[in-house]
Amino acid sequence: MPTATRENPRPPSDERSVAPQVALVQAEGVRRLFGTDGVRGVANVHPMTAEMALQLGRALAYLVRSGPHRHRIVIGKDTRLSGYLLEQAIASGICSMGVDVEICGPLPTPGIAFITQSMRADAGVVISASHNPYQDNGIKFFSRDGFKLPDEMELRIERLVLGTPGDGTDDFHALRPTANRIGKAKRINDAIGRYVVFLKSLFPRDLTLDGLTVVVDCANGAAYKVAPAVFEELGARVICLNGKPDGKNINDGCGAVHPEHMAKSIQKHGAQLGLALDGDADRVILADEKGRVVDGDAIMAILGRDLLRQGALAKETVVATVMSNIGLERALRAVGGKVVRTQVGDRYVVEEMRRSGYNFGGEQSGHLIFLDHVTTGDGVCAALNILAVMQREGKPLSELARCFEPVPQVQLNVAVREKRPLSELPEVQRAIAAVEQALQGDGRVVVRFSGTENKARVLVEGPDAGAISAHAEQIAAELKKALA
Repeated sequence: MPTATRENPRPPSDERSVAPQVALVQAEGVRRLFGTDGVRGVANVHPMTAEMALQLGRALAYLVRSGPHRHRIVIGKDTRLSGYLLEQAIASGICSMGVDVEICGPLPTPGIAFITQSMRADAGVVISASHNPYQDNGIKFFSRDGFKLPDEMELRIERLVLGTPGDGTDDFHALRPTANRIGKAKRINDAIGRYVVFLKSLFPRDLTLDGLTVVVDCANGAAYKVAPAVFEELGARVICLNGKPDGKNINDGCGAVHPEHMAKSIQKHGAQLGLALDGDADRVILADEKGRVVDGDAIMAILGRDLLRQGALAKETVVATVMSNIGLERALRAVGGKVVRTQVGDRYVVEEMRRSGYNFGGEQSGHLIFLDHVTTGDGVCAALNILAVMQREGKPLSELARCFEPVPQVQLNVAVREKRPLSELPEVQRAIAAVEQALQGDGRVVVRFSGTENKARVLVEGPDAGAISAHAEQIAAELKKALA
């Protein structure tokens, strides 16, 4: 049975044989703090405490100190109540290592990546739990080039934070600059304006959004100021939903996790497009003028084909994950393109793009990466690209989306108490094998643990919607018995 781990990436799918493919992503014992998107957990409960945030800040500052210049680290956050707690703690940790802090306040994750790179800071910090409820929070890091830190660097930070006396990390814990060597903190007052200007620069100058109405669901999150401003300044009439964060309403029945509410507003306001962002605005789900939801796979199909027509899709390839629908491969192959797959996580999509020279990719969940312009998923950037295609082609989104015909796919989430390697769960293995046999070579099975939540995720894809639903339930039932 093929497996997918960081050390042994799952081979790209080949729809010509449409063999059942099973991705078994196992929990990695060597990673004690970081998941697929930084450190995450319930705010004020280990590991997401002020004490841990301070130590993470110290470790990051320690690792970026190189050369004689005065070092700087940018910090941004979403709108969670606990952001104040963690922002102050991690800033203190950074300053305690003699590194300066530049605070952006609430700003989308891709905005922090942009500010870090454009201001030539030594690193960036985002305090956000993305699509999770407000009780959770997270900390993720960007290097000076705006890309997320690689696994190896995260493991070095873990070793510094969790080290014990005598293991070689003593110097780090003892290092405490004094007097004028202590770092200082200041606020970047124009961070939002800088990022808005950058986003607008990505929209073609020969096009305008004049006459269009766009529904923007900000999820009461980090983009509540940025997103409406970008579309309004490009000429659109903006209907802003969930743009009044109070620290507790982020992602609460809204945003990319609940796009149905945004979709219902489309026809009410006569809008041509709706977009729902998640809490940190690094992903987006769209809806067409008829109120039908358009997910990340469909967006990749539309934009991938458009880039192919322009001769701008590097190596005629879109990078996606094992979760993307086979319909994406079919849509691209019809116009001479192809799909390369990675394990789940936008960081692994980006790593494959950089390693192999690709420039566009993303996830079904709505992370879209345009590597010619941005270094991480950017929901507003993705929506602007779709609007550019709509305006250039003179076609509504509903017509553009016809290029993508998804194969029936069912996804189930199973809450788990622990993430034991799936190879240690024989009943789950037997259930997967039984589904493989039932599909008879005409579908896919993907079973993996979430990198950000205590959940196992089950995906089954095949020609019969009713049958694959039953298959997914069968596997989920065994996971519940073993781990729930």
